[in-house]
Amino acid sequence: MSDPHGTVAVHEMPFGASLRSGGGADFRLWAPAAKDVALELQNEPGTEQRQPALRLGDGWWHATVAGAQPGALYRWVIDGSQTVPDPAARHAPQGPHQWCVLTDPCDYPWRTTGWRGRPWQDMVFYELHVGTFTPEGTFAAAQVQLPRLAELGFTAIELMPLSTFGGDWGWGYDGVLPFAPHPAYGSPNDLKYFVDAAHALGLSVFVDVVYNHFGPDGNYLPLYAPQFFSPTHESPWGRAINFDQPGSAVVREFFIHNALYWIEEFRVDGLRLDAVHAIVDDGSPHILADISCRMHELARSAGREVHLVLENEKNQARWLKGPERAGLYDGQWNDDFHHALHVLLTGESHTYYERFAQNPMDLLARVLTQGFAFAEGVPASDAATAVPLPALLHFIGNHDQIGNRAFGERLAALAPRDAVDLALLLALLTPATPMVFMGDEFAADTPFLYFAQWEGELRDAVRAGRMREFSHAVPEGRTLPDPCDAATVEASRLDWVQSELPPARQRSALVRQALEARRQWFVPRSAMLASGRHTSERIGERGLRVQWVYADESVCWLEANLGPDPLEQVPPRPAGETLFQHRWREGGEDGPPVWAPWSARWICAAAAQ
Repeated sequence: MSDPHGTVAVHEMPFGASLRSGGGADFRLWAPAAKDVALELQNEPGTEQRQPALRLGDGWWHATVAGAQPGALYRWVIDGSQTVPDPAARHAPQGPHQWCVLTDPCDYPWRTTGWRGRPWQDMVFYELHVGTFTPEGTFAAAQVQLPRLAELGFTAIELMPLSTFGGDWGWGYDGVLPFAPHPAYGSPNDLKYFVDAAHALGLSVFVDVVYNHFGPDGNYLPLYAPQFFSPTHESPWGRAINFDQPGSAVVREFFIHNALYWIEEFRVDGLRLDAVHAIVDDGSPHILADISCRMHELARSAGREVHLVLENEKNQARWLKGPERAGLYDGQWNDDFHHALHVLLTGESHTYYERFAQNPMDLLARVLTQGFAFAEGVPASDAATAVPLPALLHFIGNHDQIGNRAFGERLAALAPRDAVDLALLLALLTPATPMVFMGDEFAADTPFLYFAQWEGELRDAVRAGRMREFSHAVPEGRTLPDPCDAATVEASRLDWVQSELPPARQRSALVRQALEARRQWFVPRSAMLASGRHTSERIGERGLRVQWVYADESVCWLEANLGPDPLEQVPPRPAGETLFQHRWREGGEDGPPVWAPWSARWICAAAAQ
């Protein structure tokens, strides 16, 4: 809960440790498989004490320590011998195998107390990985770059997962302590300071959360709470999280409280839920509905704008909001946009690109007018399957699409510079919601590789798995980067010197200009966007004209040549004002119109008065 002045925020939950108003602290653990549970605590180094926990029933254990103070180290002891961290610890500076820290969530004085968030139509996302965004890899270092991002026109920072995981470095999707920010990035207060600074600049902050599995290093839950895992469902990473079997009520609350915790205690403005297609829940309500409903209750009571985004390979439109339906989630990453554009510009057709290889231009046109190329696994072939376009996040790259390549190449390494510039503009200037992966705004050429600081058998298994997956993609004379080598994470760090070079400045200027044009036209009309009325027209082999229609009968056309050759015999220019154009030339004064290679223009006409 928040205090009346908005200076502190504490999320109250049935899990973990909490300070008592009169001194001391309460500690709670759900350990239904344990026969005996005790708490170990150190208020000062060398002052370790062990206190038996009281069994409360239904698998719950509780200990009250009258002398516990903020900063004390604590951990649980299961059945007399196995020490484990608190799965709901707020701070685990020694990682997931050691002591946790009893924290006081009220000891950070929030400065930007009037912040209430931004509406969805304002969102322009910037995805970053804290560990490689700067040389230092910390919240404090990342904060230094926030003014630059705000000046370019970004309005939302999306942080890749922050939960504590094994090792110092990794992507974050194998977290095991979901409430504790990864210690290599900084303390909980460092994260709060980052959020505070972002809000002062008008930037929303989103956190990527993983509710489909726990990581393999530091996951002690099977020892004392096997009910966290489904006895019947599987996930790509092993046993699925239990959301619908016996014991699932507590598991559901654990993840629901985690979602609320980030919003309330860290004041982030939204969450991105990773790979929800891997979440299995045959019960009712579905866990995704539960999270959304509880989240929006919190937002309403606090008078805040809070938003939820999905990653969902199934492309299930029923989860998404739109002008004509309430929905539950504001947005979804749209891989279909990326895949169609990627195939068009690179010619790649392996793995998931295969079904986009036959007609990428037509599929891109479908995405720009209807939202998905493939809805719920089948071609989205008519307007009846149209998705509200603002609910879809469009990008030319993200951590997955770059990092899950053998050598972590960005699109800039696979296609001509002019083609990449145009692709980025297509992500920024449509009714869909834009997202840019860190560095693409200044044409970074650093890769983003897969890296994880695993040890022992896990390290060997990951290395062998990468070799099996990518051996075909390693040309003679090159070596597949070792994901567990520190050199791999170092190679993935952004080079900020590069951002000041002329080509980088040109790309940044292009982004700034495009986002200003977006702010002028697309943002104020977002709520009026009609559904199912948008059209597209192929112009030659690589030309495309798209028309977006609004409820007030205003329209915007996109005309683009997505190829290396000029386009002739093009249709007449639509009536309206040119909002933005890129590399656009229409031939000589007396000659017929010609669309230049890798060019585009946006022509908009307000409704007749």
